[in-house]
Amino acid sequence: MTSFRAILLALLASVLVTGCNTVKGAGRDIESVGEAGSDAID
Repeated sequence: MTSFRAILLALLASVLVTGCNTVKGAGRDIESVGEAGSDAID
């Protein structure tokens, strides 16, 4: 479970660094990563 969290954090960090130009975009990216994590857990 710890490695899953580490991978998820790394993915989130890379998305935030490369893809977000605005705070609104960052919010959408964080939400999509959260949804993907929820789907993976279910």
